[in-house]
Amino acid sequence: MGLQKKKALLSVLCAAILILTVAGCGSKTPLDPKNPTSITVWTYYNGDQLSAFDSLVEEFNETVGAEEGIIVKSVSQGSVNDLEANVLAAVQGEVGADEVPNIFMAYADTAYTIDQMGQVMDLKDYLTEEEKSAYIDSYIREGDFAGTGEIKIFPTAKSLEVLVLNKTDWDAFAEATGASYDDLADIEGLAATARRYYEWTDERTPDIPDDGRAFFGRDAMANYMLIGSMQLGQEIFEVSDGKMTLHFDKAVARKLWDNYYIPFIKGYFAATGRFRSDDIKTGNIIAYVGASSGVSFFPETVSVSDSESYPIEMDVLPCPQFDGGHYAVQQGAGMVVTKGEEPEVYACMEFLKWFTADERNIKFSVDSGYLPVTKTANHKDAIVGSGAQIKEGMLKTLNVGVDTVNSNEMYTTKAFEGGTKARNILEYSLSDKAAADRETVVSRMAQGLSMEESVAEFELDDNFDAWYEETLQRLQEFVQ
Repeated sequence: MGLQKKKALLSVLCAAILILTVAGCGSKTPLDPKNPTSITVWTYYNGDQLSAFDSLVEEFNETVGAEEGIIVKSVSQGSVNDLEANVLAAVQGEVGADEVPNIFMAYADTAYTIDQMGQVMDLKDYLTEEEKSAYIDSYIREGDFAGTGEIKIFPTAKSLEVLVLNKTDWDAFAEATGASYDDLADIEGLAATARRYYEWTDERTPDIPDDGRAFFGRDAMANYMLIGSMQLGQEIFEVSDGKMTLHFDKAVARKLWDNYYIPFIKGYFAATGRFRSDDIKTGNIIAYVGASSGVSFFPETVSVSDSESYPIEMDVLPCPQFDGGHYAVQQGAGMVVTKGEEPEVYACMEFLKWFTADERNIKFSVDSGYLPVTKTANHKDAIVGSGAQIKEGMLKTLNVGVDTVNSNEMYTTKAFEGGTKARNILEYSLSDKAAADRETVVSRMAQGLSMEESVAEFELDDNFDAWYEETLQRLQEFVQ
């Protein structure tokens, strides 16, 4: 055979090898319907969310899964903390632990920890550029730990924070005082409205001084600290290549303090139950900031006593921001694919792509309170036009959520070593102090002191300075 013919044959062979290689890179991996590939997904879903997810898993198994040879098994691990603990136990091979799942739900810190153990797949090569661009940019970037375009968290459903109101009691307050929803647009206005509500309820019982009622509470205090700081121009945890630089500015911290701690110790804010929806149920508050995915737990009645209750209507508003802010929290775990054989990884990606197609993702959102993750699905017209049956409260939530995503910069902290512990400091440092000092204030008022007298020492600059320095010192332990 001549040299030219050999070169031509070699070129043909190389081209054939290249075609076969590309075909095997995640997009054309052969599966055998007669010998299905089974994959396990661990979630922390419960209640309506678990029912909605399992319904879609069943649909996948009966359609695409049956055609291609994929069986998806969904397992709820209970709570977020239970899921995290069980994943770590499985990856570390602890005695009695289950096998490592093919997919598990995770926030960035947990995903980062498992990734550092070498157990997380980078999914970027399993998606075309067109497929990547279909997802909301900040969602797809969340799993880019190294800043190189990697995808180690696949977005499937997201949530954010909304302001949820007991509209029934709000209407009575608004009619009597002239308060309006515009007053709740920013955090400063929220605090002022809470004071106004306390004073209004106090005035209704003139023979009992200082018995006003709290207006507001919030879940997830770390979100308040982190997002509030961003709105005020400061990122507390600045992360690059897994290394964190701390920016806990004193002036920013004071703003956070003045708009949570001070209203709390004076009784304008409250936190009594496990979640603020519990406080709505007991009538301890009439408004709270919480996750959009938790709105389905809003109670239908307020229990005045064991034998007396009354029905209430819910309304949903955008989460108040500091005046001029344009950041909103991005939350909701994504799906992490663990390392495995190519057919398993391919099967995982087939399921995740199918699940996040607009029609299915909107259906899951409508049933669960989460938000769609693609750009085309994140619109009111797409949601309403999907034909899904949407309850009134869920429609209000999704409308506010879609507007929030489309009009703000979505923010979540990047992962770093010790990130969960550092976040927990923000979760509890301010709220625990506020709760403890409020107990002291209540005790003093019970002994006959006025509210002004009872809170006087807690309003001093020295009190803030001491809290700030202690919190700063604790956070500095995580600086790398």
